[in-house]
Amino acid sequence: MRQNGIIVAIDGPTASGKSTTAKLLAKKLGYLHINTGAMYRAFALYCKQWDVTNPDDGQVASLAERVYIDFDEAGNILLEGKDVTDEVQAPEIAVLASQFSTRAEVREKMVTLQQEIGNEGGVVLDGRDIGTVVFPDAELKVFLVASAEARAERRFNELSTKGIKVDIATLTKEIEDRDKRDSERKLSPLRKAEDAIELDTTSLGIEEQVEKVVVLARKNLG
Repeated sequence: MRQNGIIVAIDGPTASGKSTTAKLLAKKLGYLHINTGAMYRAFALYCKQWDVTNPDDGQVASLAERVYIDFDEAGNILLEGKDVTDEVQAPEIAVLASQFSTRAEVREKMVTLQQEIGNEGGVVLDGRDIGTVVFPDAELKVFLVASAEARAERRFNELSTKGIKVDIATLTKEIEDRDKRDSERKLSPLRKAEDAIELDTTSLGIEEQVEKVVVLARKNLG
């Protein structure tokens, strides 16, 4: 076992419950939660702040090189030292993040940061390429799946509680488009690692799916 415990990699498509599951699992295990998707969204927000919204813009590489993204002890995402956890949840930022994440310079920077933070274990990471690229040697890999309709409803409810108004049909289409982009991209595509355990969360409540992953983690810990 690593110095601080095991590495738990939770992958899956957008709105499959990765972040919530990872956050609650980390709390139960006393581990650090690293929301890698939030890192890409934070970078997208950073680019937007610099008026860069085209992933082919020549400034993207230099912005990736100098951006500072971190987490506080509670797992909140920090951009240049500022908590932007709520800001990065906006649908437009999620779309931009998916586009910017196709740039090799961006992925290389984020993967490096993720590996530096989690290498000694005692972490739960969620994303789309944790078990295949970031930590292919993670002790536990879980791949969450759910129907696009179920995921759109979850995202709709999540955004509604934050006062963000969106159309659920639009959300469903965005999720389907995001799945296609993430699965077909050449760089670190969304796919299940061969040794990952797949969990369909379509009909599961958040407490149920968290408990299933907790059981798997504790079994791994012996």
